[in-house]
Order: sequence, then C-alpha cells, then structure tokens
Amino acid sequence: MSLDPQVQSVFDKLKHAGIRPLYELPIEQARKIDLNPDPGPIKAVGNVEDRLIPGPDREIGVRIYTPTGEGSFPALLYYHGGGWTLGDLDTADVLCRQIANEVNCVVVSVDYRLAPENKFPAATDDAFAAYLWVCDNSTLLNVTPSVIAVSGDSSGGNLAAAVALMARDQYVQLPLFQLLLCPVTNYAFDSQSYIENAVGYGLTTETMKWFWHNYLNDVEDGNNPYASPLSSSDLSGLPPALIITAEYDPLRDDGEQYAQRLHASGVPVELTRYDGMVHGFYLASGAYDQAKVAVSQAIQALKQVFRA
Repeated sequence: MSLDPQVQSVFDKLKHAGIRPLYELPIEQARKIDLNPDPGPIKAVGNVEDRLIPGPDREIGVRIYTPTGEGSFPALLYYHGGGWTLGDLDTADVLCRQIANEVNCVVVSVDYRLAPENKFPAATDDAFAAYLWVCDNSTLLNVTPSVIAVSGDSSGGNLAAAVALMARDQYVQLPLFQLLLCPVTNYAFDSQSYIENAVGYGLTTETMKWFWHNYLNDVEDGNNPYASPLSSSDLSGLPPALIITAEYDPLRDDGEQYAQRLHASGVPVELTRYDGMVHGFYLASGAYDQAKVAVSQAIQALKQVFRA
C-alpha cells in the first residue's frame, strides 16, 4: 500500500522544516533533534525513579516505572532506539509509562552508553548488566524473579535480542520473552528493504551506515552475533518473541528475517508488519492510529506472557 496519510502529513511538515540528515550533523547537534511527531500524553505511574546501578565500566542510569498495587510484579527491561548513538531515558518515556500501567508490570528503562564515544560492545555489556541486575534485585524491585522479559526498539531491539543470546550462551536465567520493535539485526545493507526504502521515509540507508560506523570498531565487529544477531549460527533455545516491522523501513527485512530464523530454530515467534508505516512509528501514538494498534498488540502479548 502507499504511505499512510497520517505519516505523509507529518513528512510534509518535516520537509518544510528543512532538517538536515543526521549524518551531516555534529553528534551533539544530532542528539538535540526530536524526530518523534507526537508520542502522546505523559501518563502518571505509581512510582517513577531514576537511579544508578553497577555496570561493567561505570554506573548505568536506569528509570524504574512501578505501577500502583501490591505486587509482586512481572518486569520488563526496555532499551531505547537511536542507532546506539542517540536517545536517552526520555526517548521512550511515554511508551514505558503506558506499558507499566496497562500491563501492570515494572518497566526498567536502561540508559546504556552511546557511540561513538563508547564503541561495541559497550552498549551490549550495559544492556546485559542491567538485565542481570534486575534478575538479582527482584526483591528490591518487588518483581517476581522468574517473570522478566526484554524489549527495545530499533538499536534497542538489537540490544534486547543480544541480551537473550548472551543469557543463553552464559547459562544464566533466560528472559521470559523478547519484544522487538523494528529491530536492527544485521550489519548489511543489501536487503530489499534497504534498497526500496533507502530514502524518503525518515530513517535512511545512509543514516544506518552512519549509525553502524559510530557503533563498530571495525567491520569484523559486525560479524559478531551480539552486534548482528541474524549472523548467529544458532538461534535455538531463545525466548519466544513478538517482532513488529514497518513496510517503509530500511530495517523491515532485518526484523522479518530474524523472525524467520527464530521460527526455523524452533522458537515461538509472532511477526506483524504494519503496512504504510515507517521506522519508529510505534513511538508516535499521538500522531498515528496504527501506532496505537501496534502498542496495543505489544501490551496484549506481554499480558498473555506474564499471565502464563
């Protein structure tokens, strides 16, 4: 189908704003640009706390969203997107609040180290350390220790997938579930979606090349399955997954090929492509009706997993 009219309207306004491509900007300037048209209203949560937790090389910032009620609660770690280069705890704040309230779970959003100041595997190390911290501090968080899932969007989806792989490989507690929203899964730019959606739909192929250049030390890093989960020779034994993709997204095939590989490896996986949508649409519930549908799908999936 053609681009959703609501998306087209937003893109028309952005075109008139004359925003330069991110890869042409200094890092600090790029980090100040907010490309989310409308995340929706900020809802109150029972308790929201910013704190520092131990990390591999420095303390890691997290934001802990705890719903009202007695608990104990399920827990969901959330890793924001931004090409490992942009974003912070505010990036997915509205979405994390909605999940905490509607799923009735504790959400721990992770402020992992960003590139290019911190190259691979800094972000994955922080993501995994935060996951282990939640597992080890279930009493502190009022969380049921066996009911912990991981999630993320874009590069954050990449980190969530990497955490699941690392947990399996290191024989620690496996996440119960992985929710991957338009994830990056492969260091390659030759898929059909990278070609079809190279320009004109927000996230571009050149921007993805810039993100990867910022993130990796060298090309060899791109072959590491914790950077490119799709390159893993073995995806068996991983947690069930919901993977959401967008039709007009260079990363569409990253997510869909990963879903196919998981399925072929015997991992239960649900894949949904949202036609007419672009990368990051799920964070714009105030602008796109289909964003509301996608978030509702994610929330229902989490409810079902946490009730099982």
